[in-house]
Amino acid sequence: MALKPTIYKLKLMLSDMDRDLYKPLQLTVAQHPSETLERMMVRVLAYCINVEEGLEFGKGLSVSDEPDIWPRTLDDRIKLWLDVGEPGVDRIKKASRISETVKIYSFNTKSPVWWSQEGSKLSALNAKVYQLDWSGVQRLAAMVERTMDFSLTLSGGSAYFTADNSHCELSWVALTP
Repeated sequence: MALKPTIYKLKLMLSDMDRDLYKPLQLTVAQHPSETLERMMVRVLAYCINVEEGLEFGKGLSVSDEPDIWPRTLDDRIKLWLDVGEPGVDRIKKASRISETVKIYSFNTKSPVWWSQEGSKLSALNAKVYQLDWSGVQRLAAMVERTMDFSLTLSGGSAYFTADNSHCELSWVALTP
């Protein structure tokens, strides 16, 4: 019998200072059985950074030919391909052929090694790559509960999460222009 995903409910009050966007979000996120809390929360953050009409979570780790997050156009084209982690160059090459924009959010301890090995190839594909602060991601994962109520402020390459009894700030840097 296959393991089922764990479902999390998030209520977020998003304040994106860079885009002058203030929006309440209600998200239901399925954590794949092999997915860490850190990866799941980076997916949530990537969603919030890129929130727009039609944005939705993909089917996750079990479907290799879909992004983690994407909005589709009315004619069913992929407008934005968002991947979380350290994807292979072939995957991003395919994504850059079928999507207008490709963004990658790399976040764990192997991220610098991955970037040193794959960075020049990814830069040639015109993918936008961001590296998140691993310790900040771990602090965010420590705040996870099955039902969450967050306030999230985004500004200049950093995110500030607040909940009832805790808070966390995490930052990221753009590895590509």
